[in-house]
Order: sequence, then C-alpha cells, then structure tokens
Amino acid sequence: MALLDWIALEGGLRVNGEGVVLRPPRATDFAEWHDLRAASRAFLQPWEPTWPSDDLTRAAFRRRLAAYARDREAGVAFSFLVFQEADGAMTGGITLSNIRRGVAQMGTVGYWCSQAYARRGLTLAAARALNSFAFNTLGLHRLEASCLPTNAPSRSLLAKAGFEEEGFAKAYLKINGVWRDHVLFGMTTPRSRDEGPEVTVSV
Repeated sequence: MALLDWIALEGGLRVNGEGVVLRPPRATDFAEWHDLRAASRAFLQPWEPTWPSDDLTRAAFRRRLAAYARDREAGVAFSFLVFQEADGAMTGGITLSNIRRGVAQMGTVGYWCSQAYARRGLTLAAARALNSFAFNTLGLHRLEASCLPTNAPSRSLLAKAGFEEEGFAKAYLKINGVWRDHVLFGMTTPRSRDEGPEVTVSV
C-alpha cells in the first residue's frame, strides 16, 4: 500500500492537536503505560472489554505493538498514545480502526483516558486531532463511534468533537464481560478541509 508507506515508519507518525500530541506506542512506553492503566483500572473497566489476566505484562504489550504495526502497515487501523504537550505526560490512548476503503471510505474511533487526566479536555482535543488526521491525511469520508448509554461524559465528548447521534444498537459490544447496548454516532467529511492539526513525519 504505497500511499501509506510514508506513515508506516515506526515512531515516524506524529499528530499535533490543541495541547496534545498523538503518536504510535513504542516499546519504551511500557512502564508509563502500565502505571497509567494500572492506576485507572477501576475507572476504565466498566467501559472496556474484559482485561485478559496478563493484560498489563510486558509480553502482552509487545504483542499489542506487533498487532498495531501490522494494522498500520496494512492501513486498516492507527493506534496512538496521547501525550500532554506541555510536559510530555501520557494521558491515554485513541485509535482509528476498522478502516474500510472502496465505496465506504470510513473508520471507527475509540479512546480511553486515565483517571488522573479525565475531564480536562485532553481526550476531546485528541479526538478532534484524530478526526482531522482521518479526513485530511487519510482521505476518509466518514467516521463512526459508539458508547454506553450511561456514559454521559463520552456522549458529551463525541458531540463536542463533531459527531452526531445516529441510533441505538442492542447488545452491540461485549463490555466488561457483558453484551451491552450502545448509542451510535457518526460524522462525515467537513465541507472545509483548510484547518486541522499538523501531521509531521520524521525518520
């Protein structure tokens, strides 16, 4: 996939948003990622798939990196960690996955934020940056997202990021071991593509 060769380089992709920086995870991120996820486990688990028993191990993190690299090279998903621009602190993660080309030209947005950095607007900034990357850099036409009906902060975040509530899906995803209903959101390419965070690539 020659079109994506330039963004498949390990560590080369960087998306700058308002007060945040998005980049693919690296092996050297393990300790900070582990501590962030471990400290936020009770905060995150109600909204996520069941964590495997080895989820926070270095071996599992390596498997994640390998899967992320394969998906990135194939152009089907882009996984990022989110860092606060001011001090470089890791705050969470965001992913553009299930990318479909052809007549669809669309992808799915998912994200998580650690408890320590929640409610600060950082995930919203990351979502806006990812939206711009998806539309302006990858040339996608449509983005989708979903959340549990009871997740009011996520519903508010998606609305502020430009998504519109489109429907309701019963037993849509298995969250924390239970098939849960979800609210569905979507957005299509903005009319103007003049603005958006800068994407820089270095080798």
